[in-house]
Amino acid sequence: MGILIIGVILLFLLTMLPSLWTKHILKKHNQPHPDIPGTGLQFAEHLVKKLKLEGVTIEETDQGDHYDPIDKVVRISSAYAHTNSLTAITVVAHEIGHALQDQAHYPELKQRTALIERAAIMQKFAGMALLATPILIPLTHSPIIGIMAFAAGFIAMGVPVMIHLSTLPVEFDASFKRALPLLKEGEYLNAQDQKAAHKILLACAMTYVASSLASLFNLWKWLKAIRR
Repeated sequence: MGILIIGVILLFLLTMLPSLWTKHILKKHNQPHPDIPGTGLQFAEHLVKKLKLEGVTIEETDQGDHYDPIDKVVRISSAYAHTNSLTAITVVAHEIGHALQDQAHYPELKQRTALIERAAIMQKFAGMALLATPILIPLTHSPIIGIMAFAAGFIAMGVPVMIHLSTLPVEFDASFKRALPLLKEGEYLNAQDQKAAHKILLACAMTYVASSLASLFNLWKWLKAIRR
């Protein structure tokens, strides 16, 4: 019991602290910048044109900044679309980094995209199986139903772990091997702002690490529970 309590406390610290730090860093640098000539949306359009990202379009969204590799769309949140803050420019560079991955057929991005597509189907099956299990067990008295319930539970708990773990290399590559070099080589930021951009990207990356740890902890708790 003591180990579980310690684990919960550690998980809270490992998941909440990166999130709080990220919010602080993003807010700190989300102020109008005197040396940045355009907004996040304009910067995204500029990069798509400059880098010749054929077929890639830009959209404003209220669903959070992301790149959609299926529809080839860089979606910029309203919070960053119309400001020239350092946070906005850095976030846009990160999402363009994903578009560059797609253009280069970066295998980890393709694997993550395929996994997410399959995960939706797998988790739908798992949900139906878990709902049916309490009904089927008293009717059939078959051990196969128990195996099916375990498989459904493992899918429900294990798939998020797989997605989070597959996300880490994709996000780190987009940030530190594509976005940062893009900002530096294009001379969009001075040396001081480049350091701040690195900190912004690092803060965001830590939230993905925290999510991975949280999903692993949830899987561990579930496995421990069913062993009792």
